[in-house]
Amino acid sequence: MDSKKLAGEKAVEFIEDGMIVGLGTGSTVYYSILKLSEKIKSGLKIKAVSTSNSTTQIAESLGITIVPFNEVDCVDLTIDGADEVDSSMNGIKGGGGALLYEKLVALSSKKVIWVVDESKIVNTLGKYSLPIEVIPFAHHHIFKKLENLNMNPVIRKINNDIYITDGNHYIIDLFLKNIEKPYELENQLRLISGIVDTGLFLDVADFIIIGGKDGVRVINRK
Repeated sequence: MDSKKLAGEKAVEFIEDGMIVGLGTGSTVYYSILKLSEKIKSGLKIKAVSTSNSTTQIAESLGITIVPFNEVDCVDLTIDGADEVDSSMNGIKGGGGALLYEKLVALSSKKVIWVVDESKIVNTLGKYSLPIEVIPFAHHHIFKKLENLNMNPVIRKINNDIYITDGNHYIIDLFLKNIEKPYELENQLRLISGIVDTGLFLDVADFIIIGGKDGVRVINRK
């Protein structure tokens, strides 16, 4: 069975009747949404908060009730993916462009589960790019500051057009190779005016569900 499917379906076992569930964005969470839809059809009663327009469309098409984030006080459990996860259960997210809404929902959640396949596990963050969400008004100036800091910034584009997030922001991807001090980097980036948020998700996940060729394993933050 597909390792993403294994991880995505396993996460749904944590959902209980009456919960408000945060639904992340990405290919692995897609399997969680499919499985959740099956359980709802079998009688499970939940409401969900979505982290992206694409997730909302998928979930609603499968009969999952989506409520606005501003209408809930907190989220009981959020299931999301990750682009990278290190041994400290810190991660990078935002490859799908939904990092801001994903972080807002995660930080309002009692528990956060990340579902990944084995390829997402790294020793040190930075194997792939680190997305930074920025306001369009100042994106050129922010880009230059990041360039001067030797962070190798690239403005994300699709079909030669600048990518626009659900929050109407731009994304600048940083190619850093190795992020040995993620907390210091997070603080440094957040001090740059015009950066809305970063793809560094530090001390966020409570459980990591990893799908692999030998099945699924669950890592719990002690």
